[in-house]
Amino acid sequence: MTPAIIASVETMLEKWKGLEVKEIEVYNEFRFLTSEVISRIAFGSNYLEGEKIFAMLNKLKILVSQNIHKTAIPFINKLWKPADMLESEKLEKGIQDCVMEMIKKREDKVVSGEADSFGTDFLGLLVNAYHDLDDKNRVLLEDLVGECKTIYYAGRENVNSLLAWIVLHLAIHGDWQEKARREVIDIFGNQNPHLEGIAKLKIMTMIINETLRLYGPSHGLPRTVAREGQLGKFILPADIDILSLNIGPHRDPHLWGDDVHLFKPERFAEGIAKATNYTAAAFFPFGLGPRSCVGMTLATIETKIALSMILQRYTITISPTYVHSPIAIITIQPQHGIQIILEPLHSC
Repeated sequence: MTPAIIASVETMLEKWKGLEVKEIEVYNEFRFLTSEVISRIAFGSNYLEGEKIFAMLNKLKILVSQNIHKTAIPFINKLWKPADMLESEKLEKGIQDCVMEMIKKREDKVVSGEADSFGTDFLGLLVNAYHDLDDKNRVLLEDLVGECKTIYYAGRENVNSLLAWIVLHLAIHGDWQEKARREVIDIFGNQNPHLEGIAKLKIMTMIINETLRLYGPSHGLPRTVAREGQLGKFILPADIDILSLNIGPHRDPHLWGDDVHLFKPERFAEGIAKATNYTAAAFFPFGLGPRSCVGMTLATIETKIALSMILQRYTITISPTYVHSPIAIITIQPQHGIQIILEPLHSC
């Protein structure tokens, strides 16, 4: 997947050449980047082809965040549906139709002999599983569509937010920006990143982990209680939903010290286990246990490639127009965007 990620970042950086020494809002810039990446590596397409799905997912995200804490009265929704529910059902149907169209294109190519398989990307693997002759391995159509929605959304939003918050911190903390740049230049020079070198980016890993601690894209870990159990002093009955907010342990001074709210990547100099004093639940930006995020490695590699290529070319400073206002709309995002100024390292 690395070549596709690099190609997407190069497209973004080419556009940035016309924005040098000008204010640039990076949250939206990274949204286009991560949309392009997930479209290429998972669906064999590009942002323009997936634009309709992204737009509907964005509207659905806002509706979900507006209603996530509202309590529904049993049976009432069968008699009367509020406007938001009707709109969300319409969006769900629209997304499903778009995904079905993508699946049909793959199937038609195989039937016509234009292709000898459904493909080896994420969508291709799912379509293969949908047509599997073994009932035990077959994926239901509902699950196939659900998986596509998840990867479209999570593959874009999480890396989008993470990249934006990292760039903000590097713009504010010039010392860490310079340390990260020196590491990138030492490992890659002026060449594009490669997997062998990505694994050696220790300082960048520290910066990523500290940003995930302070502004992790996911602010909570939703779980359904399978059977009655006890959580601290609370008795949790079966079949209820709980949301464990990771901002609690991530900003707990008892776990991290009195400087818990400060950006200090050196906390992670000796790894996550040492930073958390071997307390696993002190740091879980990608979840915990067997249901931790399957896309963690992809998100980390994509983030490291994008940051490396930016640091090879630019110094980043914060714009005086930036207003700090993080909000939770499923992910933690900047309400007013993140405005920075890019200064090229090398004049043409």
